[in-house]
Amino acid sequence: MDQATNSEQTGQPPAFRRDGPRPLGLHLATAAATWMSSAAASASLRTAWPHWNATATGDLTDQFNALRAALADRAAPSAGLDPFAMAVAEAGLRRMNRLLGGILAYRRHPYRRQVPAVAEVWRDGPARLLDYAPDATGPPLLVVPSLINRAYIVDIQAARSFVRWLAARGFRPLVLDWGAPDAATRDMSLTDMIAGRLESALTHARTFTGQPVTLVGYCMGGTLAVALAQRRPDAVAALVCIAAPWNFAADAPAAAGLIQMAQPALETVMAGQGVLPVDYVQALFHALDPMLVTGKFLKFDKLLQNGATARDFVALEDWLNDGVDLPAPVARECLFGWYAENTPAEGAWRIAGTVVDPAKLAMPCLLAIPSRDRIVPPASALALGAAIPAAEVLRLPLGHIGMMASRRAPAQAWTPIAAWLTRQLK
Repeated sequence: MDQATNSEQTGQPPAFRRDGPRPLGLHLATAAATWMSSAAASASLRTAWPHWNATATGDLTDQFNALRAALADRAAPSAGLDPFAMAVAEAGLRRMNRLLGGILAYRRHPYRRQVPAVAEVWRDGPARLLDYAPDATGPPLLVVPSLINRAYIVDIQAARSFVRWLAARGFRPLVLDWGAPDAATRDMSLTDMIAGRLESALTHARTFTGQPVTLVGYCMGGTLAVALAQRRPDAVAALVCIAAPWNFAADAPAAAGLIQMAQPALETVMAGQGVLPVDYVQALFHALDPMLVTGKFLKFDKLLQNGATARDFVALEDWLNDGVDLPAPVARECLFGWYAENTPAEGAWRIAGTVVDPAKLAMPCLLAIPSRDRIVPPASALALGAAIPAAEVLRLPLGHIGMMASRRAPAQAWTPIAAWLTRQLK
């Protein structure tokens, strides 16, 4: 999702354009290759699969024979075309048309994210701290999102906002918006991000609220928050990790191999650009489930486009396609350290020279772990719970993004998290 850059010259509001799903060419090529290969394989089905033989018997063979009879008039015998292969090819074309229709419907959808303005109370380069309840006297929460995706997943829509929901219940959410890396940020490592910007934001929040702050980390932000809590126990009242990965080898054996195979190509890109572009990050996620995005847009094509379900889909896709580049040092530590070598769980991840050890955390800790998470396997997050003494674990019947953006999130995720915070802080 892009905004045009000529608004200052024209005096007009920036034009809105959707470029997703990203990377578009990869998604289209994967779908086309899958459906075309199905058509090609079906042409040799007669010789490759004994059940296609009309002289065989059995329930499965009877079903195939019935299908062949139903398709017999699809092609003249003189044409030498197999009716079944033609039917498979036509089905592939219909799906491709539906996929393109779904993508075009998404790109043309009238939804635009509109939320009330939020006060900015601190800034360091592109990073800024947003105060969602400046007049609140309740416990301050420093919400730490991932470095890969935009921070507004915690404020995805005005009517479905995790942080606005918390503010309405007396808490004071402060969201760290990392922003997109600028020229200075491109050389920053995870130590720079955690011991630098994140710790500075915590110090500022601790000073101007006059209270110890609870860290609430989502996804990768939860892993970063663990390191910060270990560094600054004096300023941290409690720690909440939502779908935070720790053991990167748990239930994800393919990820390490994929990263290792891609490392030479990724290093070449980062050497030239100083960052790992967001489309490369998206391509790595695509490799873990190549038809996931295709399936989503096939379903979207069938939705009532002016309905609430379509609007929610577009809101979430806008966020998913609005990711940011990763500074090269950060990308190396996360991809080649976390994913390829499992450095956090192996006790080899260091921030400012010190091993990040969850066993050293003495403040109250809660781990909210979605049971249907396809991005952070529950076993990966549960390993963090096992490593933190006396950590409480909430197993919730949601997916990774559903924890923040689904209709069931307030009742099934936010309410139990807020109840725990109330017990610990009020």
